[in-house]
Amino acid sequence: SVTLPKATTAKPQQSSRATVTVDRQGKLYLNRSPIELDTLQPAIKQQIEPGQDLVVVLNADGAVTHDRVVEVMDQLRQVEGTKLAISTRRPQSGK
Repeated sequence: SVTLPKATTAKPQQSSRATVTVDRQGKLYLNRSPIELDTLQPAIKQQIEPGQDLVVVLNADGAVTHDRVVEVMDQLRQVEGTKLAISTRRPQSGK
């Protein structure tokens, strides 16, 4: 369970195929299974179907350090055939 940051420009993603979660303590999960940063790239490569791009949705708790999020994003961006999306939540009106 993570508390997503708010973004008024957030748009729903229809074709996500893999989800990487960074919880409040900075621990990583791929599709809800624990994973280490050094094994993230090979695990993501296994998710890619030939001839298709893989949308990887990054769910990072708002309390996670910027350094940790960038570290994870950097690993994901190095995998050819992936498109990165960052999960957010819309702010409630009036806030």
